[in-house]
Amino acid sequence: MSTSTSSINVSSLTSSTSGSFDWQTYVTQIIAADSTPVTNLQAEVTANKAQISALATLNTDLTQLKTYAQALVTPSLYTARTTSATDANWSASATNGTATGSYTIAVTKLATAASLVGGGKIAAGLSSTSNVDGLTLATLPTATAVTAGNFTVNGQTVKVALTDSLQDVFDKISTATNGSVTASYDPGSDGITLANTNPLDTTEIVLGAINDSSNFLDVMQLSNNGGTSVSSANALGAVTLDVPLDQSNLNTAITAVDSSGNGSFMINGVSIAYNTGTDSLATVMQRINASSAGVTASYDSTTNNVVLTNDSTGDFGLGANDVADTGKTGLLSALGLTGNATLQHGQNAQFSVNNGATLSSRSNTLDGSTFGASGLSVTATTATTQTVTVAADTSSMETAIQNFASQYNTVKSYISTETTSTTNSDGTVTTGTLANDLDVPKWVSNLQSRIFATVPGLSGTVKQLSDLGLDFDSSGEMIIKDSSKLQNALANHSADVAAYFTQASTGMASNVNSYLSGLLLPSTGAIAMLTNSLTSSDTDLDTQISTLQAQLTKEQTTLTTAFEAMQSAQATAQSQLNYLTAVANLQKSGS
Repeated sequence: MSTSTSSINVSSLTSSTSGSFDWQTYVTQIIAADSTPVTNLQAEVTANKAQISALATLNTDLTQLKTYAQALVTPSLYTARTTSATDANWSASATNGTATGSYTIAVTKLATAASLVGGGKIAAGLSSTSNVDGLTLATLPTATAVTAGNFTVNGQTVKVALTDSLQDVFDKISTATNGSVTASYDPGSDGITLANTNPLDTTEIVLGAINDSSNFLDVMQLSNNGGTSVSSANALGAVTLDVPLDQSNLNTAITAVDSSGNGSFMINGVSIAYNTGTDSLATVMQRINASSAGVTASYDSTTNNVVLTNDSTGDFGLGANDVADTGKTGLLSALGLTGNATLQHGQNAQFSVNNGATLSSRSNTLDGSTFGASGLSVTATTATTQTVTVAADTSSMETAIQNFASQYNTVKSYISTETTSTTNSDGTVTTGTLANDLDVPKWVSNLQSRIFATVPGLSGTVKQLSDLGLDFDSSGEMIIKDSSKLQNALANHSADVAAYFTQASTGMASNVNSYLSGLLLPSTGAIAMLTNSLTSSDTDLDTQISTLQAQLTKEQTTLTTAFEAMQSAQATAQSQLNYLTAVANLQKSGS
């Protein structure tokens, strides 16, 4: 079989099939060109979202402005009062609406609380005899525990340990002073005495040194007196507060209790129960203090007595009695708060105001209604003459006005920035995010007209912004132009200031608050409607973008399929060409 080369145009096949074509780039370019509508729609969505974000910021700023406007509408802002006293230790307060002015208050007596002072020496002494060999320092029933260490007598060091008996300490004092000072305990006075051993020795006994490490001298209440003998200032035995009553070193046993140790007493008609085997004196005093008796119980370890003090000052009585069988001793009796107690009467405060008549108060907190200043309360701490001044709270009013003005300027500046287009140095124009929203700039002008307008129907000294010393500058910002004028209005005409801001509907702050309320309505307000419109537009645009992107995907798939088929056909043609070329080459070689 032979093949004729004249029927196959090899060069023609080579020319048409051997060329290389980058069809993928071609498809990409076609799709990119066809994507222009999608790009434009996406840019529109981006612009809408920027506007929505700007409106959200503006909504926040306007809401804050509304908050400050509402503060200016609050009546109590203009009736709040400040108080001051010439003595910083005195305190005063005034309710809203208290008449302003100064009050000269002369206090001749301060109110005091009544006290029931228990008879002294309710604790047993350190010892019933002068023999103190068996009393160790660690277990002495004194108000303060003795610490080990050194103390000084006549410049000589005495070293003591907690295991020492009291007699050991006495012996050490004698040894340290070469027998010149003798120490002894007197059970009658429950005290210690240091004295010169030689009655004719007139040398002063000197106690203590700056570097003493034991508190023995302080616990025993021994201090220098310039003499040849030093004795304890008070009885040394003390009640132990934190152990059961029957172990607390009370001088008198409590017998008015049942077989379980339960007893009770009355203070100001309030019953207080106790148990001698489980309750400590500290617990009982806490129970008294927490009760409705209205007294505070305390123990004075120095004077060795219990004191009941009324919680309120004034000339009130104070009653206390045991609930006990006749002939038996209850806790109050053991504490010296019955027969041996002394009632120290409380007294009422005595004062006058502006040189008026003498007035009386059970409390040192003086009620202004008693001297014609209803709402004023003054707490005196010294029996002196002081001047108390009540004034309008200008600081709070000024702060509220400044907050409003500052926030208005914030709103005005933001709207100006977002709605203004600027030309750059290269001639390009930067358009504000909200430049196409023609209603937004009107919000500033509407606010400004309401702020600057004269409030109708007012007869006071403040009818418009300028009456407060406020104005707008050349850039449209609200400023305090005359601070002294503002201060005068706030201090002396606060009622007129209140009317200017709060008058229903037409008051400046009322008017602004009403306008902002409408602007900020969550569904039908201008900001909400504009935001909703942009959001709805974005939803529609997103739908269009999705549709176009689906079409582009389909177009890309179609083009890719077609070019892949062409590429496959081209490969087949190339294979056939290669075969024919080989045949032709064989024919040439055969001839």
